[in-house]
Amino acid sequence: MTPQQLRKLRRELDEFADYLTDDMGRPERRRAMEQYLLGLLLDGERKSIEPMAARLVDDPSEVEGMRQRLQQCVTVSPWAEDEMFRRVALKVDSELPGVEAMVFDDTGFAKKGQYSVGVARQYSGTLGRRDNCQVAVSLHLAGEAGSGCIGMRLYLPRSWTDDRARCAAAGVPDDVELLPRWQIALSLLDKALAWGVRRHPALADSGYGDVTEFREGLRERGLQYVVGISSTLVMWPPGTTFTVPKKKSSTGPKPTVPRGDREPISVKELAPTLSYRKITWREGTRGPQSSRFAAVRVRTAHRHKQGYPPGEEEWLLCEWPEGEPAPTKYYLSSLPRTASLKHLVRLAKLRWRIERDYQEMKGEVGLDHFEGRMWRGFHHHAALCAAAHAFLALQRALSPPEEDLLDTAAGAA
Repeated sequence: MTPQQLRKLRRELDEFADYLTDDMGRPERRRAMEQYLLGLLLDGERKSIEPMAARLVDDPSEVEGMRQRLQQCVTVSPWAEDEMFRRVALKVDSELPGVEAMVFDDTGFAKKGQYSVGVARQYSGTLGRRDNCQVAVSLHLAGEAGSGCIGMRLYLPRSWTDDRARCAAAGVPDDVELLPRWQIALSLLDKALAWGVRRHPALADSGYGDVTEFREGLRERGLQYVVGISSTLVMWPPGTTFTVPKKKSSTGPKPTVPRGDREPISVKELAPTLSYRKITWREGTRGPQSSRFAAVRVRTAHRHKQGYPPGEEEWLLCEWPEGEPAPTKYYLSSLPRTASLKHLVRLAKLRWRIERDYQEMKGEVGLDHFEGRMWRGFHHHAALCAAAHAFLALQRALSPPEEDLLDTAAGAA
């Protein structure tokens, strides 16, 4: 945002900053948090501490003092980033029009060296390859009118969690252990629900949707879901009849797990046999967005050879774009049997909002510009970036078009 745009929104920004920082420490700390938030919102190629400090003062002789205040606020002060995320979450959930989904994903930050907390040679979907990077898992609230990040936590690979001295040097709390990304996602969800965020259908890509325990965790927490899955997942074919086998001998326990009258098949095998029809789910900037979809009720056959029972009946949603030799995308959904195909498709496609959030948080408010190495600094910076982005999202969604003072991210879909 330009200084002129900020001046027009100064009252709204001051109220937003007061809400975020109320009771978050001494007046000096609260003022530094507000200044950091302002620095993230102001235009500038870099949103690391030193360039922001230079933009926040008029007199060059004051730059060093501002830099020290921002540095102290983000990397040293012991304020709780979870409290910042809680306030952002409740405001987005209550004020952003049309919130209808909770979206889970992770994003990567390319890094050089080995000292930044969590950095390792690991796979990042953001980079599209294994590389030296940090990876953070995040939770977002989303609707057609906008979206915002309400939780983010750094993923620590085994090379970090097995080296407690290295963790201590980076300020990692003693209770932070090795957790898969899907488990971090559920922990973010638990926090959001404890704060009072409403339950919305959960969306995620196949990195999460392929994990049976993740889907079960969503069900246990009372959430419906539409999650991406890979073509190798195994299903009982539609129409399979399940019965408990009869006991074959007089010894041993009586069978209790129902078995199907057909053999399970992969999603890749099942998808081409379905009946597809064209669905338009959104009017985009380039016109109607549409493709061909099919949906059928199935039960997963996860570890059926080890005696695991069939999964609960749910939707298998498949996309087969015109001109493609085979279906290209697959989803599982726990939405009720009465859900329409268009509703399934629209929710599945709403996951694009998290990619937009990452683009804006990195491109506009500098999420990936933090140059510190410590656990606290990373998460303080992430919380303040989420707050700055939430302010932009709320202003865009709540301002009528003729009064909209904010442009979308350059190149955004």
